[in-house]
Amino acid sequence: MRERAEKAAKDYGTPDAKVYTDYKELLADKDIEVVHVLTPNKEHADITVDSLHAGKHVMCEKPMAKTAADAKRMLDAARETGKKLTIGYQHRQKPQSIFSKEYIENGALGEIYHANCYAVRRRGTPNWGVFLNEEEQGGGPIIDIATHSLDLTLYLMNNYEPELVIGKTHKKMEHPEAANVWGDNGVSTCTLEDSACAFIRMKNGATIMLETSWALNTSEPITEGSCALYGTKAGLSIKNDKLVTNKVELNRMVDTTVNTAAGGVAFYAGASAAPHEMEAASWIHAIVDDTDPVVLPEQAYVVSQILEAIYVSSKTGKPVIFE
Repeated sequence: MRERAEKAAKDYGTPDAKVYTDYKELLADKDIEVVHVLTPNKEHADITVDSLHAGKHVMCEKPMAKTAADAKRMLDAARETGKKLTIGYQHRQKPQSIFSKEYIENGALGEIYHANCYAVRRRGTPNWGVFLNEEEQGGGPIIDIATHSLDLTLYLMNNYEPELVIGKTHKKMEHPEAANVWGDNGVSTCTLEDSACAFIRMKNGATIMLETSWALNTSEPITEGSCALYGTKAGLSIKNDKLVTNKVELNRMVDTTVNTAAGGVAFYAGASAAPHEMEAASWIHAIVDDTDPVVLPEQAYVVSQILEAIYVSSKTGKPVIFE
C-alpha cells in the first residue's frame, strides 16, 4: 500500500506531498484543514467521523455511506463539530442540472407531483476494485449509480420527506459479462443485483419511480444523473445529458430542447467546466467563504435512507414506512 501511495504522490502530488499508511496520523497533522474520503463505501463513515472530530472539513465520495445508520453518524458528527461535510454528487453541477434548478425555482413547472429517475446501463458492470464486493460496497447499481439519479431528482424537486418505499432487486442475467464494456473479471460470478426498480411516495403526496441497472436487456440505456419531472404547469427531462422542457402553449403541445452549451451569464461556469471541476471549485468556495456546500449532508442522508429502504423492501417483500 505504501508503494502505491508513494507512486500516486509522485505522479499526481505536489513536491511537498506527504504519504501516510494510517489515516489517523494524517488527522494529527494540524496543517491539514480538509480531508477527501475516497475509500470503499464501508469505510466512509469511520474516516469521516474521525476527520470531523479532528477539526477537518470533509468531502466524501458518493454514496454517503454503506448504511443509513452510518450516514446518520456522519451527519451527527458534522452537527456536533460545526465542520463542513459534503458528498460527491457532481451531477448537480452539470449545466443541464444548473439550468433546471433555476428554471424550477422560477416556478416554471408549478407543483412537481411526480418524477422518474434513471440510471440504466445495458452492459456496464464495474469489475475493478471492490465494486463487486457486497461487504465493502453494500450493493450493486442501486447504491453505485442510482444514488446519483435519486440525489438529483430530490434536489430538483426540493423534497426530502419520504413516506413509503417499495423496491425490488433483480439478479436475472445469465451472462452479464457478455458484451460488458469492461470485460468479465468476476462479473459472471457477482452476487449483487444486476437491476432494480422502486416506487417512492413522499409525505406531500408526490411520487417517484426509480429504475436502475448494470446489466439489462434494453435498447435504451440512460446514463446516471438522468430524471424526468412532471409539474402542474410544465415538465422537463434530463436524459443522457439532453435537457428537454415541455408544456402546452396556444392549445398546442410544445417541446423545447435547451442548449446548455450556450453559456449564459447565470450559469456560464457550469457550461464551461466539467462537473467534477465545478464540484471542486464550489467546495473550495464553501470553505474559503464559509458558505454552505452545494450538497448538504442532511440531503445526502435522505438519499441513503431511501436506497437502504429499497434493499430492505426487496428482501422482506414489504413496503418500508418512514415516520
